[in-house]
Amino acid sequence: RDIATTLIALADKHAREMEEEMENPEMVDLPEKQKHQLRHRELFLSRQLESLPRLTQKHIQGLCLEASLFQNRCLLVLQDAFFYSLVYDPQQKTLLADKGEIRVGNKYQADITDLLKEGEDDGRELEKLEEKVWDPSHPLTEKQIDQFLVVARSVGTFARALDCSSSVRQPSLHMSAAAASRDITLFHAMDTLHKNGYDMTRAIAALVPQGGPVLCRDEMEEWSASEANLFEEALEKYGKDFTDIQQDFLPWKSLTSIIEYYYMWKTTDRYVQQKRLKAAEAESKLKQVYIPNYNKPNPNQLSMNSVKPGLVNGAGVLPGAPGQPVGLGRACESCYTTSSYQWYSWGPPNMQCRLCASCWTYWKKYGGLKMPTRLDGERPGPNRNMSPHGLPMRHSGSPKFAVKTRQAFYLQTSQLTKAARRVCQDLLRSRYLCYRNSNKTKLCIYE
Repeated sequence: RDIATTLIALADKHAREMEEEMENPEMVDLPEKQKHQLRHRELFLSRQLESLPRLTQKHIQGLCLEASLFQNRCLLVLQDAFFYSLVYDPQQKTLLADKGEIRVGNKYQADITDLLKEGEDDGRELEKLEEKVWDPSHPLTEKQIDQFLVVARSVGTFARALDCSSSVRQPSLHMSAAAASRDITLFHAMDTLHKNGYDMTRAIAALVPQGGPVLCRDEMEEWSASEANLFEEALEKYGKDFTDIQQDFLPWKSLTSIIEYYYMWKTTDRYVQQKRLKAAEAESKLKQVYIPNYNKPNPNQLSMNSVKPGLVNGAGVLPGAPGQPVGLGRACESCYTTSSYQWYSWGPPNMQCRLCASCWTYWKKYGGLKMPTRLDGERPGPNRNMSPHGLPMRHSGSPKFAVKTRQAFYLQTSQLTKAARRVCQDLLRSRYLCYRNSNKTKLCIYE
C-alpha cells in the first residue's frame, strides 16, 4: 500500500527482464496460475528500521524465510518462503535493484584464455602486468631482516616524537611505539629493503632521508576520535553500506579510506568489546514468546443469516438449488467455488464480494488472489462483475451498464480528399475494392 502504482509497474518490468536474462527453462514451463502466485512471494527490501516495544510481541504470528535468489518452484512449495530483488527507499520513493545482486550471464563473465602448452611462450610483457615487491632468493638471513625491522620501528617511534600532531594523539611513549609497530611501518620497511637491492646500509639511509625520519601512518592513526565515533554511529545505522556512510556521516573521507578503516577497526579491542556486548544483549533477550488465544471475532466473517438471497457479488442471479442454505449460489471471487465451511467479505461493502476460507487465508498471507485476473491470464469462465483492472464491479443487471460504450468520432476530410474520390473512377473502384479487400490494398472507409 505504501508503494506507488508506477513503481509496481517498474517492478513488473524488472521481473520480466530478469526472467529473460536468466533464461530459466523452469520459468518458461511454469503454468500461468503458478506464475501469478509466484508474484505474491516478492518482497521489497527496505533500509528503514523500526523499533517496536516488547508489548507488541504478542502479535507475532510466525517467521518467514527470504532470499535474494529467484528460485521458482522452491518458493511455491514452501508456504513461508519469499524472495526479493529490488530495494525500496521510503524517503526518495524509489525502487532500485539491489546492490548485492549477483550478475550471471555471458556479458558478466571473464573470457578465460586457452592453457599454454609446455614450452610455449606467453607473448605478453609481464612487466606491464605485475610488479615484483619481494624476492625470496635475497642474500639476507632471517635474523638480519628482523634487525632491520626493529630499526624501522625505532625510526617510526622517533618520527612520531618529532611530529606535533602525533604527540597529541599518542601522548605516551608506549602508544607511539605501538603505532610505529603497525603493519604500515613494516610494509614500508620491507619495500625499502627491496628497492635498495637488499643492501642494509642503503636501506637504513633511505629510512632517514635529508628532511628527517620517514613517518608512516595508516587510516587507524589518521582518524580522530570524533571521526571514529561518527563511523561507529553510521555503522550501527547503515551496516556495511559504505556509500551511505560516506554521504551522510563522513563526506570528507574517501570511500577507499572508509573501507580500509573498517577492516582495521575490526582488529581493535573496541570492536571485540562491542561484539561481546551485543552477544550478551542478545543472550539476555526474551527467548520464548507466549502468544495468547486471539478470540476477537473477525469483522469480515460472514454468517448465513447475513447473506442476501439471489445475489452473486452484487449481480442478479438465480437462487440456489432446493435444499441448499441461503447464499450458497454466490461463488468465491478467487477460486469460484460455491461451497465452504466459512465465508468472508472481501472488498468494499457495497460490492457484496466474498472469499472462501482457503482463499481468505491466502489473501491475508500473500495479499492477492489465487487465480490470475484477466490482465494476468485467462480466467476459468466469463465474469461480468470485474473491471478491466481486476477489481469487483457492481451493476444492476442492465446490459447497458455491462458493456462499455465506444467513443464516437467524426472524420472531417479536406477538399483535396473529396476531389480525389471523383478522379479515375473507372480505374479505382473504391466500393468494389472494399468488398474484395486484399493485403496489397489498404483502403480507408470514409462513408
